Amino acid sequence: MKTIFITYDRALHEKVIDALDASNARGYTLLSDVSGRGSKTGDPHLGSHAWPTLNDALFTVVEDTKVTPLLNRLKQLDIDNPLLGLRAFVWNVEQSI
Repeated sequence: MKTIFITYDRALHEKVIDALDASNARGYTLLSDVSGRGSKTGDPHLGSHAWPTLNDALFTVVEDTKVTPLLNRLKQLDIDNPLLGLRAFVWNVEQSI
C-alpha cells in the first residue's frame, strides 16, 4: 500500500477527484484552505490580501498497482493547467488498521 499526498490549487478540486475516480482510488482525506508556496515556480497561495488564493490537499491510500496510473493522470492535469500548480508525493504505508 502507498499513501499519495496531493496538493493543488482549489480550482482543480473536481478534476483531482475525477482523477481519483478514474483510478479507482475511492477513499481520501481532504484538507481545505491549505496555504503555501511552491518550491519551483508560481505565486504563493496564502489566503491574504496580497496573495488571496488557497490550495486544497488530500491524502489517499491505494494499492501499489494504482499509483502509476493515478500519478500519470495528475501529471497530465498539471501539464494542462500550468499556472495553477499541482504536486503529488508518494510514500509507503507501514501499517494500517
